Amino acid sequence: MTAEGMASRAPGRAAVWFASAPDVAIGSLVGRAEQDLVRVRSLMNELMDSYREAARYTDPSLSVEVVRGHEEISRRFEHLQTEARHQIRGFDRPPYLDAPGTNHDREAGRARSGLTYRVIYTRAALAWPGRLTQDIKPSQPFEHARTRPTLPIKMVISDDRQALIPIRDPEEALTTAYVIHPSSLLDALIALFEAEWRLALPIPQASGAGPDEETRTLLLLLASGQTDEAIARALGWSFRTTQRRVQALMRSLDATTRFQAGMEARGRGWV
Repeated sequence: MTAEGMASRAPGRAAVWFASAPDVAIGSLVGRAEQDLVRVRSLMNELMDSYREAARYTDPSLSVEVVRGHEEISRRFEHLQTEARHQIRGFDRPPYLDAPGTNHDREAGRARSGLTYRVIYTRAALAWPGRLTQDIKPSQPFEHARTRPTLPIKMVISDDRQALIPIRDPEEALTTAYVIHPSSLLDALIALFEAEWRLALPIPQASGAGPDEETRTLLLLLASGQTDEAIARALGWSFRTTQRRVQALMRSLDATTRFQAGMEARGRGWV
């Protein structure tokens, strides 16, 4: 009973026992049971991965797996990144399963030696508040970021082994995803990514010289082709403030168009 925390023995030679408080005793039992369940669930997931891998050799239809539910999609996304050994390739576009930047495993995955990220962001993704200042760091050696006006799907590819494609329902929620295992379909998705990558434009990198951080972020948003409305949303400014800041920046660069402003900023070493 003492091992389970249900009772304790009083000090002394005489055997005197005291019952533990119910919340302490039962809470300890519940805690151990929960730990056992976590271990069993982890083993179950590993067995399921082995089962799916073996089953695909006899049934090609299992190359595409349907995953449902926020928790399960998040788990598979984290698993996909954890298992990557060389690179993660992705199409980034709204809507999002979780708010961008909240996936704590992403930074840990980036730090692993030899793992690189190649991600194409849509203009709508870049306009998401905080993306350029917090999440996207093209100066890092492990991240290569480019942009396209639009992308056909959301997608993450782990090496050449697996892809995850979230699917929107009619209410724009991401409650279902396809997991694509090695197959001709996965080969086609990899080819699609590489084709879009060749067409995408690199996201300019802000240098440490020149204006303050807000102005450098404004320059990056202008360089990525964002409208004043999108810039206002991304930086949390009003539309009027955004127009005023853009006009002031163009005057300071002695530019009459946004293209000239970008070229002048690059010439000064600001991007």
